[in-house]
Amino acid sequence: MKLEIWFEFASTYSYLTVCRAEPLLQRAQIAYEWRPFLLGPIFADRGMDTSPFVTDPVKGAYMWRDMARRARNYGLPFTRPDIFPMNGLRAARVMTAALGEPWCGVFAKAVFAAQFEHGADISDEAVLQGALRACGVPPKDWLERAHEDTTKAELLALTDQARALGLFGAPSFVVGNEVFWGDDRLEDAINWAVTADEGIRPVSPL
Repeated sequence: MKLEIWFEFASTYSYLTVCRAEPLLQRAQIAYEWRPFLLGPIFADRGMDTSPFVTDPVKGAYMWRDMARRARNYGLPFTRPDIFPMNGLRAARVMTAALGEPWCGVFAKAVFAAQFEHGADISDEAVLQGALRACGVPPKDWLERAHEDTTKAELLALTDQARALGLFGAPSFVVGNEVFWGDDRLEDAINWAVTADEGIRPVSPL
C-alpha cells in the first residue's frame, strides 16, 4: 500500500523523518508520496498561535533534548536554530510546486539540513536557492513557480486535506485509512503498509 509522508518544514521531528524515510521505504518496496502542509492553520483551529513546544516551556525543553538524542541515534547532525518555529511557508510552496519531480525529496532534505544542521533561516530566499542548486535545477524557475497562484492554492488544499484527515502534528503518515503520528511511528507505518492485508482485530474497550 502507498504511504503518504505529511510534514512541515518548521517541524523538528519532520527533520528526522525526511532525512531517513526514503531508504527505509525503498528497502521495504513501498510506494510513497511527499505531502507538505502548514501546521499554523491547524494549530489556529485549536486556539494556538504558535507551536505547543513554545507555549509549554517544559515540553519544549524536553523536545530539544529528545531531538539531540534521536539525531545522534540516527547519525544525523543537529543544531538548535536560533529561531523556532521558523517560517517554512516559502519552502513549502517550492516543495508543492516540485511534487512529482524526482528530486523533490532531495530538496526537502536540503532545506531541513540547512535549518537543523546549520541553523540557517529557511525563510531566506538565498537558503532555498542553495537547496535548489543542490538538486541540480535552476533556482529562479522554481522560486517563480512557488509564487504562482496555482501553487499557493495547492498548498492550501493539502493543508485542508490534512485537516480533513484529522492530522494535528508533523510528521504524520497515512496508509489507507490509518494515520500514524510522529517520527517514532515511521517504522510502524511502514510495517502497516507491508502487512495491511492481514488486517487487525479490534480491541474491545475496557
